This record gives sequence, C-alpha cells and structure tokens, in this order.
Amino acid sequence: MTQPQGAAGGYVDVGPIESVPAGSKAAVDFDGEPVGLYNVDGQIFAMDDLCTHDEAYLSEGDFNPSAGTVRCPRHSSHFDVRTGRPRTLPAILPVQVYETKVEQGRILVLFDT
Repeated sequence: MTQPQGAAGGYVDVGPIESVPAGSKAAVDFDGEPVGLYNVDGQIFAMDDLCTHDEAYLSEGDFNPSAGTVRCPRHSSHFDVRTGRPRTLPAILPVQVYETKVEQGRILVLFDT
C-alpha cells in the first residue's frame, strides 16, 4: 500500500494516474484505513478496502473492469466498485465509496474527515 501525499482543496493526492492503469487496481492507506482504487475505462473509483462480511482486503481479490466489480478473496462476494454495494452473498452491507478526480496526472480522493 502507498501513503497519500497531502491534500488539495479537500481532496487527498493518492498518487499518479499511471499507478492505476486502465483495467487495474491498487491499494492506498489513508489515516491507517485501507482504500482500494479501481480504474474502469479510465475512470478511477475509490472505496474502503475491507469486505463488510469478513474484513478481507478487497483489493487482493479478482477485479473485473468490464463488470466494474471486485471479488472478495475470502468468501467470493462481488462488490460494485462504483457504488460499494455487494452484488452477491454472503456480504449484504456496502463499503464506503469516495469521490475521485484526476488533475494534472494525479489521482485525488475526497475522504470524509
């Protein structure tokens, strides 16, 4: 996991866009909390990285960019990276999602603080 690099207008710079190429995923740490980054067709999505069912790191699971889902590596629940909602059981609770934007080649995430 990488550490975010300060804030810009309420957003936190979590790294260069090149660190999450189209169709890939990455993990960052914000104030001790793991956050997954997902690139779906050039758009970056960010959400809490811990599965709400059993606290496995979602970013360690399989990412399907065409479906916009990530599979929990522990019990195989699929989460929508755009909404944080689980699409399959056993997870029933969503994970927190965060607003993102890219400016000057940098990924910025708006964390609720």
